[in-house]
Amino acid sequence: MRRILPAFGLALLSPLVAEFLLGDFPLTSLHFLVLLAPTYGGAALLIREVARRAGIGWPGIVLMSLAYGVFEEGIMTMSLFNPNYAGQRLLDPGFVPALGIGVPWTLFVLALHTVWSMSVPIALTEELTGARRTTPWLGKIGLTVTAVLAVLGAALTTVFSYMNGHFLASVPQLVAIVVIVVALVVLAFRLPRRTNVHRAAEAPAPWLVLVVTLVAGVLFEAPNVLLGDQVGLGITLLAGVEVGMTALALFWSARRGWDGRHRMALAGGALLTYVWHAFFSGPVVPATPLINLVSHIVFGLGALVLLAFAVRRVAADANVPQSR
Repeated sequence: MRRILPAFGLALLSPLVAEFLLGDFPLTSLHFLVLLAPTYGGAALLIREVARRAGIGWPGIVLMSLAYGVFEEGIMTMSLFNPNYAGQRLLDPGFVPALGIGVPWTLFVLALHTVWSMSVPIALTEELTGARRTTPWLGKIGLTVTAVLAVLGAALTTVFSYMNGHFLASVPQLVAIVVIVVALVVLAFRLPRRTNVHRAAEAPAPWLVLVVTLVAGVLFEAPNVLLGDQVGLGITLLAGVEVGMTALALFWSARRGWDGRHRMALAGGALLTYVWHAFFSGPVVPATPLINLVSHIVFGLGALVLLAFAVRRVAADANVPQSR
């Protein structure tokens, strides 16, 4: 049970963060977890288990999470190429005819999956497990079952998405997605392994990491909430925040003293971004304003409670040496 519980928790937490905390689904749609858990949860658990077995650490986890995002939005839902996905004309701003994509939507949705759908749930669940943070949770049978469920979930999502929109991307577009996904996974395994040798400089205080992450979350959401038709500024903000936070995370994590408190500051800042963002979004399924508001409050409080437990756990383990 000690091995299964973290795996089961991650399988549920990933879709809860990705779709429910985001605000896409209200409390009345919790039964969708049965369909979403194999897709999101299966992928998150598979990425985490493969990364920890291979010892590739967080750079590898993030790259494989990005690969998942490319695969979901490029093949499973094809929202990267569908000009009228969900009837929202998401590709109109910053559309690039040669690629068939809208730059703002591509930058935005791939970051959603990389950070929130995969990386944040993995980080939270790992920190809650304490000493077993970097060890595999599943045996060969569990890993096989997870892979099968993830594939089935992806297949069902693809079929469901096509039946809803009857859109099919072109063959060159689909081939390009497969090539990009494979390249990202290969890169995840080929990156130089980071050692435990710390630089002389100290890691920043965890509260500073949290504040910077929260500010980055506001800037990341700004193109959708504040900027309207200013596409160029929106693209600049999105790209700047994504590149800037990636660089900061790599730079900070190589410093002396980087530990679970800092990892939780990053994950917690991202989680809190979804908490406030949900109140500015509407569900993708029918729901009354009251149900929508109650759902945001309940899911937001749930996120705060989970974050509090994780912070308490890493605070207790702060003096125990941990690998990255």
